[in-house]
Amino acid sequence: MAGEDNNNREAQQGDDHEESSPLLKGNESKICSKGATKTAPIVPPPAAEEYGWTADGLPVSDGSVIGEPIGRNQWNSGLFSCLGRNDEFCSSDLEVCLLGSVAPCVLYGTNAERLGSVPGTFTNHCLTYSGLYFIGNSLFGWNCLAPWFSYSSRSAIRRKFNLEGSFEAMNRSCGCCGSCIEDEMQREHMETTCDFVTHLLCHTCALCQEGRELRRKVLHPGFNAAQSTVVVLPPSEQTMGRK
Repeated sequence: MAGEDNNNREAQQGDDHEESSPLLKGNESKICSKGATKTAPIVPPPAAEEYGWTADGLPVSDGSVIGEPIGRNQWNSGLFSCLGRNDEFCSSDLEVCLLGSVAPCVLYGTNAERLGSVPGTFTNHCLTYSGLYFIGNSLFGWNCLAPWFSYSSRSAIRRKFNLEGSFEAMNRSCGCCGSCIEDEMQREHMETTCDFVTHLLCHTCALCQEGRELRRKVLHPGFNAAQSTVVVLPPSEQTMGRK
């Protein structure tokens, strides 16, 4: 019995020795190297390039696959073109000039309604503007509070129709302001600041220019609601008589 136990222990030690033999490891590595297939290195995809956006749906990127920067559109009338232009909208331009001079709250309300293209927004904007108008004139003697509320509409019009801003027009004319702008975000901040200054110093002229621009490009939402519709009436109920 003792001899059999010794033989079993020697057999187990031999098996352990064979399993831990470096020759077996070398054979296994050779077999794995024969069975393995060569695979090409995985190259990560290039990171997507980010583009700047200064107008709705219009990318601005120099030298990109999208193309060169899209040029700005010009306003249909100047800031100080009080009577508008001599075209098919001349009567509308006179109305805008009259509203801007007598009732700027009404003009701002119609501009906001056309810009939002949602019926019913006229009352909210007109009442808010009227309250700021009367508070500013009562406390400070001039309309200094309403421009803080209305200048955002000028920025929205400029972005929606890709119009040239005051800062870009000044840079194009004299070329003295472009060196201080590093990216498109800073340019947009400068344009927004210029929109506010325009409304603060030339408020009535700014409202009239925006009104002339919107009336030439955006249909009043009230006309969409008043479009004629075809109403189809169901056939009258028919009965079959018995003879």
